[in-house]
Amino acid sequence: MRNFLEGCRLSRPDHSEHALWLALTRIKGLGCISFKKLASHFADPTRSLSATAAELSAIEGLDRNVVDGLLTFAQWDEVEQEVQRAERAGVKIIPFGSRIYPARLRSIADPPPCLYVKGEIRREDDKAVAVIGTRSASHYGRRVARDLCRGLASLGFTVVSGMARGIDGVAHDEALNAGGRTIAVLGSGVDRAYPPEHQKLYHRISENGAVISELPLGAPPLAFNFPARNRLISGLSAGVVVVEATEKSGSLITAAIALEQGREVFAVPGEVGSSRSRGGHRLIRQGAKLVESLNDILEEIAPQLVARDRQAAALARTLPVDAQPETRKIFDLLQERSLHIDEVIEASGFSTSRVSQILLELELQGFLKQLPGNRYSAQC
Repeated sequence: MRNFLEGCRLSRPDHSEHALWLALTRIKGLGCISFKKLASHFADPTRSLSATAAELSAIEGLDRNVVDGLLTFAQWDEVEQEVQRAERAGVKIIPFGSRIYPARLRSIADPPPCLYVKGEIRREDDKAVAVIGTRSASHYGRRVARDLCRGLASLGFTVVSGMARGIDGVAHDEALNAGGRTIAVLGSGVDRAYPPEHQKLYHRISENGAVISELPLGAPPLAFNFPARNRLISGLSAGVVVVEATEKSGSLITAAIALEQGREVFAVPGEVGSSRSRGGHRLIRQGAKLVESLNDILEEIAPQLVARDRQAAALARTLPVDAQPETRKIFDLLQERSLHIDEVIEASGFSTSRVSQILLELELQGFLKQLPGNRYSAQC
């Protein structure tokens, strides 16, 4: 069978875009790291569903079982039904290839192929900080979490957490009370609130933020789902703040993952001798930033956000990949310094009419600005 498929593969399956992406989540052995390999090899990872065995086998590190699974996948009725269930439940399926897939999450080593979203993910959610902690929070822990989340929300940060009892619930609630946005990452399907007592909070978050999961609709909150869920909490965020955690708390797992992802890790000191303080104190001893006030978070996060904004601005000034070589040459010349049109003509070697045409096009597209004296420069 494999030999037959080696040189003969049907064209791209005729299914909805969301079904194609969901199909990748149903391939046996295709985890998020293997998916990242597909994403690195194919501009559109769903092309792997119509690739030949030879093409798939050429991808370094892709398991033989995954190759076979991609070649023989046939559960199309199942994934199409999942798409329909999501539509009926008011749940969006955001594939990795979507422009609204969170940019921070896209950059981690093991991003999910699809996100299920109840609510709305916005561009401004890129400016996010996770606040997490124990389920059995003290009065002190709740007060600190409220103060930090109120401050973060008032400064336009999206607060990310796991909607668990204790610190997580306080974090979401206070961000919403401050008029801000919040994202809850579940270890179950997004079509049900977990824990059940957070039903009201679940609806508030979905109306003023987003409840998200990588798990299919109806997925129960099984214990082994939560460590994997934690990588999404840190992955969505510029930094992770731990407010009260025992030595065996899942928050410490999230903090460890955050470090692997290159995120900032913060910890709030607690009462000496309290079991709720031991996890946070251990993080501080290991190098986590001690947090006594909102400013302690901002000191670390703000430079990162400034650098990211500059990078985004630079990308915004980057020409499309299909720009003509002549256009790119003139744009590159003007990136270095402003030039008179005659200098552009001389440096480029193009005709006067061609240079004038390109300069006009670039100016109309917002890449250049004309200065007094018939000079031009790249738009800052």
